[in-house]
Amino acid sequence: MLERFAAWNSWLNRRMFFLVLAAIMTGFVTAIPKTPLSSRLVVILFAYMTFVSALNTSIKEFFRVLKKPWVAVWILCLVHLVMPIIAWGIGIIFYPQDVYIRMGFLIQSEIPIAVTSLIWTSIVGGDMALSIVALTMDTLVSPFLLPLFFSLVLGETVHFDYLTMFWQLVTMVSLPSISGMIIHDLTNNQLSRFTNSIGGFSSKIAIFLLVALNAGGVSSQIQWDLGLVKLLMIIGLLVASGYCLGYIGALPYWHKDYSTVVSMAYNIGMRNIAFGVVLAMAYFPTQVAIPVTLATFFQHPLAAIVAQILRKFEGTKSTKKLA
Repeated sequence: MLERFAAWNSWLNRRMFFLVLAAIMTGFVTAIPKTPLSSRLVVILFAYMTFVSALNTSIKEFFRVLKKPWVAVWILCLVHLVMPIIAWGIGIIFYPQDVYIRMGFLIQSEIPIAVTSLIWTSIVGGDMALSIVALTMDTLVSPFLLPLFFSLVLGETVHFDYLTMFWQLVTMVSLPSISGMIIHDLTNNQLSRFTNSIGGFSSKIAIFLLVALNAGGVSSQIQWDLGLVKLLMIIGLLVASGYCLGYIGALPYWHKDYSTVVSMAYNIGMRNIAFGVVLAMAYFPTQVAIPVTLATFFQHPLAAIVAQILRKFEGTKSTKKLA
């Protein structure tokens, strides 16, 4: 039975883009309204996905890598300081009169690193230890950074309960991550078969439900016209800017550490869109969640393109070394 679930999980791993796309389409078609029950279900699904992902990570390994955290700290600086500036500039240039779209861009740029960045880092041959440390650090500091960010940047426009948002961040991200890593060490990673089979497969189902619920919540606000085409193009530009920032931020490692370049490209380029939609839907007008939700269309396709570029870059570098 475990082997069957492992095969299904592997099959879905290779088709994550289509899974997410199907979830978005399902949400648009069903148009599930936002209710207290659906909001609670979203929190539970998100916490479960985070927990299962953390079961593959050792807290001892995390602290070992933390002895030299400077690259991970640099990643977080690019994610939470530089990328919001880029998003603000793009918003001002293309949507100077639409405060909700600009807010959506800012949320998209400030939300935590995506757990799926680890998958792409592994596929392309990146530094998994660095990616895990950056992701875990980001998970742990986000409950403090996000309220501060919204207070400083959007405090005069939007008012919401910071304590409630902090607790939801801890519930959905921090506690499941810490619990998963502790259980990983206490069981000596004996749950790896579970995470690669039933746990992994059920996490994919959770992703599908989560994206569908969030897409259904914003579907009524989307106007399918030329304005949406423009918005999709700008969101694609914003998502691509994240990958470019990661690549440029890894400049010191271009010719000596390919794995670090890969990790930085994906850690900075991929954001936890599902969490961003949860955040936008919970504390902002529904229109703010639209650009965050639509970013889902671009993350995985661009991740595949970046993989080809990075592999070509490494192949060219290896050829020069042989010459």
